[in-house]
Amino acid sequence: MTKIDRYILILFLRTVMVCFLSLAGIFIVFHAFTAFEDLVNQTRSGDSLVWVLVRFYGPYLILLFDMTGAIITLMAFLFTVGWLRRTGELTATLSAGVSHGRIFRPMVIASLVIITGQLLSRELVIPQFRSSLTMKAEDLNGEVEQAVRPTFDRLSGVLIEGARLKTKALTIEKPNFRIDSDYEGFGDMLIAEEAIWVEPEEDNAAWSGLAQGHDSGPPAAGYWLRNVKRPEGIDRIASAGRGNELILLTSADQPWLSPGECFLVTSVHPNILQTQDTATRLASVWELSGRVRNPAVHCSLALQTQVHERIVRAPLDFGLVMLILPMVVNPRGRKLFVMIGSAVGMVLGFFALKTLAGALGGSGTLVTPAMAAWLPLLVVCPLAFVRLRAVQNV
Repeated sequence: MTKIDRYILILFLRTVMVCFLSLAGIFIVFHAFTAFEDLVNQTRSGDSLVWVLVRFYGPYLILLFDMTGAIITLMAFLFTVGWLRRTGELTATLSAGVSHGRIFRPMVIASLVIITGQLLSRELVIPQFRSSLTMKAEDLNGEVEQAVRPTFDRLSGVLIEGARLKTKALTIEKPNFRIDSDYEGFGDMLIAEEAIWVEPEEDNAAWSGLAQGHDSGPPAAGYWLRNVKRPEGIDRIASAGRGNELILLTSADQPWLSPGECFLVTSVHPNILQTQDTATRLASVWELSGRVRNPAVHCSLALQTQVHERIVRAPLDFGLVMLILPMVVNPRGRKLFVMIGSAVGMVLGFFALKTLAGALGGSGTLVTPAMAAWLPLLVVCPLAFVRLRAVQNV
């Protein structure tokens, strides 16, 4: 890396940082005007105000980086080149026989690194803060509660619903499970005080602490229902299932269950029961693809389209940057703001194409969900490559 490479790279990264911090500052200031009193109330637990702000706004800044990283990178590209042209540094470098492609190489590599950072943040970091990103300021030190999205488990024939869902504890308060299959002795309803999601004992290190006094754990993932109220006399009803697989387990023949308890074997995770669409958008590709492959729940065309869109998002974002790159070569001597206006128009066209393709895929019109998600990439990337090669040696 030469001195001019380091100079351009530092100038570019400084512009990216200024743009992001400006957006972050605007977001925090406007939000704090409406939530500052609630945030101050959180300090009564002994935490400092700075720590409360970090806990609350930290996950949101990570999400803001994921949402705006590609656009900020694109605008920083334009502003950096505009600055180099205005100061005459670009003209001086070109007069030495250095091509545009060589001058812009550090920014192209930095753009790729930023988009890769977005990808890692989106798949590894943001899903860990999903509960924090769906809470309000007054809920910072408490449990996040949502309504329960009724979900039918097609394998067990049970409709899972309840009063409230605690997203952190993975618990359903006052579960009201409707049984649509013939399980002898269980009737058509399964009502309890709470239903706790647990993994198999070998996969769940917290089981020993969660179920004190139990010698063993569940044989499969599912909901552990405590204080069962219906059917009455749950301890006298034998476990039932379909074929050779048990679905509803009771203490009548399962010694690891205590009296008044029941266990429903299901693959319907509490994340699927969340009513807020934000929880789905913040899930990782691995989790979303697991929902698509899960035979127990219905998978909509919109969700299938979203999975493919998440897969192609990183290369599509980089393709957008490369699509705008030829504009900064500016052989016609256009002014900076004219160039930015042209770039904004192309970005709007890009997002219009993505939105149209997503709508077609979600409705199943003309194209499949997979084709709808990959169509923008098939259009943008070849065009970006051709335009990049055309100006690389200019």
